[in-house]
Amino acid sequence: MPRRRHWFPMSRAGRFIGYGFMALAALLAVLMRQGAVQTIGPFPAVAALLFAGMVGVMLVFTDLMVRGLYAQVDAAKAKEEE
Repeated sequence: MPRRRHWFPMSRAGRFIGYGFMALAALLAVLMRQGAVQTIGPFPAVAALLFAGMVGVMLVFTDLMVRGLYAQVDAAKAKEEE
């Protein structure tokens, strides 16, 4: 069965950006553990770490949930057509 095209192309860019934010949070955690960084601009490094990790996880999970939703809708439409 050919795969349907949606009205917009879904890219994985959001998920990869989310992975980048999570990697940044892990790098900040390592640097904080070694004592190399205390603040990032006017903010404590912990605030930047939590923010980067939170945004990263949000982007990844949102992308995965939307893809799962579209897969369910496509499966239901295919079953309905049969």
